[in-house]
Amino acid sequence: MGVLACLSATAAVVAFKVHTVSTGPVPGLAARSASVTADVVITDDPRVRPHRGGVARRDSAVVEARMVSVSAGTARFAVDVPVVLFGSGDGWSSLLPSQRVRVRGRLGPAEPGELTAAVMLVRGPPRSLSGPSAPQTVAGALRAGLREASDVLSPDQRGLLPGLVVGDVSRLDDQVRQDLTTAGLSHLTAVSGANLALIAGAALALARLGGLSLPLRALVAVAAMVGFAVVARPSPSVLRALVMGTIAAVALGTGRPKDGVAILSATVLGLILFDPGLARQYGFALSVFATGGILVLAPPWRERLAERMPVLAAEAIAVPAAAQAAVTPVLVLMSGRIDLVAIPANLLAGPAVAPATVLGFAAAIVAPLSMGAAQILVHPAGWAVGWIIVVAEHAAGVPMATIGWPGGPGGLVLLAVAAVTAWALLRGRARRRIALALLAGALVAVLVAGPVASRWPPPGWLLVACDVGQGDALAVSAGPGKAIVIDTGPEPGPVDRCLRDLDVRQVPLMVLTHPHLDHVGGLEGAMRGRAVGAALVSPGRVPERESARVSWRLRTKGVPEWVMPPGTRWRFGGAEITVIAPSSDAAREGPGEGAIANNASVVLLVRWFEPAGRLLGSALLAGDLETESQAVLSRLGIPPVDVLKVPHHGSGRQDPGFLAATRARAALISVGAVNDYGHPAPLTTNRLSRLGMRVYRTDLSGDLAVTVQEGRLGIVPRKG
Repeated sequence: MGVLACLSATAAVVAFKVHTVSTGPVPGLAARSASVTADVVITDDPRVRPHRGGVARRDSAVVEARMVSVSAGTARFAVDVPVVLFGSGDGWSSLLPSQRVRVRGRLGPAEPGELTAAVMLVRGPPRSLSGPSAPQTVAGALRAGLREASDVLSPDQRGLLPGLVVGDVSRLDDQVRQDLTTAGLSHLTAVSGANLALIAGAALALARLGGLSLPLRALVAVAAMVGFAVVARPSPSVLRALVMGTIAAVALGTGRPKDGVAILSATVLGLILFDPGLARQYGFALSVFATGGILVLAPPWRERLAERMPVLAAEAIAVPAAAQAAVTPVLVLMSGRIDLVAIPANLLAGPAVAPATVLGFAAAIVAPLSMGAAQILVHPAGWAVGWIIVVAEHAAGVPMATIGWPGGPGGLVLLAVAAVTAWALLRGRARRRIALALLAGALVAVLVAGPVASRWPPPGWLLVACDVGQGDALAVSAGPGKAIVIDTGPEPGPVDRCLRDLDVRQVPLMVLTHPHLDHVGGLEGAMRGRAVGAALVSPGRVPERESARVSWRLRTKGVPEWVMPPGTRWRFGGAEITVIAPSSDAAREGPGEGAIANNASVVLLVRWFEPAGRLLGSALLAGDLETESQAVLSRLGIPPVDVLKVPHHGSGRQDPGFLAATRARAALISVGAVNDYGHPAPLTTNRLSRLGMRVYRTDLSGDLAVTVQEGRLGIVPRKG
């Protein structure tokens, strides 16, 4: 009867919710793509994506909100339905939940199956009608205080600490995010039960030191968890953990024994009744399965392990192993992968989570009162976060850290069959010993032979065009562990990944062809953990703001900034690099500021020689030159080369005489798969083909390597 009652209640709530969002004036206006003016109440922090290139050239934002009124023409309706806003430009990042704003734009239908009445493409900035509620104002101030206090840490640490403490990932470095995901540690930035348990535990310890009674201690723990949930924002995982933690605290205060599975079940049912949309969210499912694994699997595993090791060590192994085992089916269903390195990574990172969370939350509380005291608390929290970053980086670099697995229901069935087979094979002690021996041998083979057998980078690589999306980043081999880096792409993560794959630890010379974001935005990633000798930059300082930012970042790293005239030459191992352009005249030509900066690009001629001095081949790296400077170079004379790095991502502004004069046999185009510039232009790719060049594109083939084998150059794409 109880199960039937729960099913009936859930069905009734879902039906009511579906009826609410699918009927009324808002879905009708969305079906007609009507232009409206609406008053909305923000329900979650805006997710702002910085501009990375494109026609719009503005930051974009996705905001979840509740529409309370809508006007179309002369008609005005009072409503109360969830919507999703898509905006761009300024004014979005400062919005806080509970704040009421007025927006204008065009409505559109929501995605099928979503419990959302409509989506709205907003034109212009939002107009504030009222400020956020007092709790949200306080929460916003505390989160901002933690971000400010974290500024004393390194860029990696200052981005992760707010994410670890309160789920604020607005400054999280892309490479750190990628490493956390690969290492199975991304859950650390999703505030959930673990965070609340740490805060509640610290509150209970303080209450016990204060001599409070058991009921008062429980009350203090509940108050601490509620305050933390407000600061961290009431996301599904936080709500689930808050409800479960509150029930557990009540059980503690009343002295009654608690049943963890029953509490989890009641919590899941309550949250589904409160918000049926949670049933479709993988994040909610991962949180519930992880908690269930800890409640059901961890205790017996801990008892078995405690027979062979200390209890603390047994618990440290059993808890993350149980959580990972429980969420693996969800991961397979969601993304078709199994994280082999997740359990050891969580074991190593686990001890640093508690001090980082508690000290970080304390710093957030103290920051509005004394920023100096908050920064004192942040320093040891930064050390703990630094350890997590180190673990994630090394775990992500382990061969086969994540393996592919068939996704969907078929992959789930295959995983179940594999699990049952493994259980049957490991039932006997002798079988377990044999299996452990085979597993250890396989692990040694992967760790030792894996890097040797790796297909990337290909042997004899001379030049690699890194796949960094819509931007440029190239590496010229300068000897073992060394490379000349030309441009860094739009973001730190991809270029750092590329250089790590190439095992580049030293950069004798970095060349930043011109100060556009898609060429210098990843500067931090290229310098991360690498010694940089000097940076060659364009004499053009347009755009001034980005140029000044690059100069400031180089100064803070102690990297000298050079401007060299054409004809300057260096020799690094077997590679000779010569500056071909820009000339002072080319730096002032072009229609508009963007073309002026592009025409001032540093252009390099790279030639490779055998130890005996014989020329192996050459490449022309042409930055983002446009037709004006290309014509100037054509008149001055261009040395014929084997490989051309096509200027400006293959745009349509190419001088036919310049392309023909290179006489290249291969053309490399560094371009993003998603860009609204139309790069590469079909006119350009067709022209290159007619000139006899074979065209290679990073958006289609990933990283592209120029290699030498038996004295001949070749192009090896990473994909295919």
